[in-house]
Parts: sequence; C-alpha cells; structure tokens
Amino acid sequence: MNASPKLVGNDAELLPSRWNAVQQRTASSAADFVYAVRSTKIYCRPSCPSRRPRPQHVLFFDSSAEAERAGFRACRRCRPEIAAPEAGTSALVRKVCEKIESTLAAEPDAPLTLAELARSFSLSSHQINRAFRKVLRVSPRQFADARRMSQLKSRLRNGEKLTSAMYDAGFGSSSRLYERAPSQMGMTPGAYRHGGAGMQIHYTIVPCPLGNVLVAGTARGISAVYLGDSKPQLQAALAREYPRAEIRADVAGLTTWVREVLRHLRGEEPHRDLPLDVQATAFQRRVWEELRRIPWGSTRTYSQIARSIGREKAVRAVARACATNPVSIVVPCHRVIAKNGSLSGYRWGLSRKQALLATETRKNT
Repeated sequence: MNASPKLVGNDAELLPSRWNAVQQRTASSAADFVYAVRSTKIYCRPSCPSRRPRPQHVLFFDSSAEAERAGFRACRRCRPEIAAPEAGTSALVRKVCEKIESTLAAEPDAPLTLAELARSFSLSSHQINRAFRKVLRVSPRQFADARRMSQLKSRLRNGEKLTSAMYDAGFGSSSRLYERAPSQMGMTPGAYRHGGAGMQIHYTIVPCPLGNVLVAGTARGISAVYLGDSKPQLQAALAREYPRAEIRADVAGLTTWVREVLRHLRGEEPHRDLPLDVQATAFQRRVWEELRRIPWGSTRTYSQIARSIGREKAVRAVARACATNPVSIVVPCHRVIAKNGSLSGYRWGLSRKQALLATETRKNT
C-alpha cells in the first residue's frame, strides 16, 4: 500500500512541506491549506490538535471549499471552514485594492497589469494573484474591471451619456465594454441607462411548497427568483426592478429553470448550478459567490461571510447584500443566520427561511 499522502489541486513539490506542517501542527501563514482524512471524511487545519492521521489516508486541498466539494466535512475542533485569511494576506490585498482604486481614480484607462502590480509590492505575479483569489475569490484584473463597471453604472444612473460615461470609467472602446457587459451588468449598457429599455425578460409564476415562486430571466440566465403568496405582488416587484424592460409571461421557455428551482425547493437536487444574469456591485458579487459555496444543509453567520471575503468589519454590508439578493434559492441567502443562532431577517419572510433550512437539514440526514 502507498504510505504517502496525496496532493490535490497543487504542485507535487509542495507535498513534503505540507505533510511536515501537519506533523508539526504548524499554525503560521506558510500552512495555507487544509488536509482531509479519507478514513474519517473530515478535513482540518494543519494546526489541529486532533490525533495525527496515517499518511496513506491524507489528502491536501488549497481551501475548505475544495475539501467540502470533494465530500469532506469540517472538523469541529479546529473549525477550518470559518478560519479567517491570514492577517498578512488580507492586509496585502487591501493595499493592492487601494493601489488599483487610486490608480483608476487618477487614470481610469490605466492597463494595471499583474506584473506591474507585483513589482509595486516586490512580489511575484503568482503571489499577488493567489492572495487575491484566497481573500476576494477574484483576480486583480476582475477586481479592476468590477471597479470600472461600478463607475460606469453610477454615471449611467446619473444620466450621463453612454459615450462619455464609457471613457470616463476607463473603457477605451465600445467593443471592450460590450464584451464585459453581459456578465457584469446583466444587459447592455444602453439598456441599463434606460431602466432595462430594450431588454426582453420572460417570467412565470407557479405554485411551490412555500406559496408561489416567480422565475424570470433573459437568454443569458436567471434574473429573478421571488417567493410570495400574491402573484400580483410578485409581478409588481419584477416591474419595479426593470421599469422599462419588455416583460412577458412565458411558461414554456422557462420550463427547465422552473423545474430545477422547484426540485431545489423540495430538496431533490441541491447541487444544481443554474446560469445567472443579475446586476451586482463588486461587493455584492463577492458575497453572493460566497453564499453559493455554503454546503447544502449548513449555515454561516454574517460575520463568517464577512471574514471569508476579507472584509471582517463589513457585517452590515454583507447583511444588505443578502437582503438585496434577487435570485433566492439559487443564491442561498437563507443559509446565513445571526451570530446568536437566530434566523435574523429574510426578504421573503422568516417562516420561509425556517422551512428552507428545515428541508435541507432533513434531506441532509
């Protein structure tokens, strides 16, 4: 039998140092990974005081999310799923973000290459990129693009003409803007400026275990999943979101998405990833992406989510991002609870939040 641990998702040359960190119960920033034990199906931090595993049973992962996707559950002693990023890593990312924001404020169309950012902080491109993906779950380029897009959306909302808003926000050409717009705006820039004018949104409302569910979307993906008792109220909420869009009822065209949402509500298919077409700020997008990483049948607190995205003090902002989530169920904001264990708020009512969590807990046992 092979008596060596196995590395998952990284270079083989890291294997000896990681195994040594587990043996020594290292708690330093060098131990930036988790290990899982195949015989117990549990994963831990290297510093965990639990009994050392046999090497042939060990797998290494770069993050708790990767370990959970592989079917392992978090250790209850070292709580690796809520461990905050190393202070040094978070501080570095904050400094780089400040550098990106100050550069874009002075020169919106600055290229901001990864190599230039790395040189500014006397680090390698790999170190900068890895730090960003660990703390923010996005690359430096994606962060810069999100900041430019946020500026563009702000200018368009204030009535600025599209051409001037585009250049002022740092998009040097319309082609560059439009190739990014579908994934970051959920519509073309012109449609965004005019409240969704020219946009085609199809929706349907069907009965579900929690009353009625409205599912709406474009050709790119789901734009809204609302829960409620009153069909007219659900329709009105969608109209407020896109006041100048072309909104049409459509049962047949949304059948697949509706079926998957209903199966999710019944607890029949919890791991289905559905395409999204939503508007979001960079911060909202980071929060919503983190919510989609919460395992089925599990919960996180608002403060845990804030720490996991590298914004420990932004607990209230995290709560607002959850409250404004337009695609309930698909982005499971119902899995976020208060620090004291209470359900806290929920846009669609606490009784529905309680029912959703009860269904997931029941199906998970």
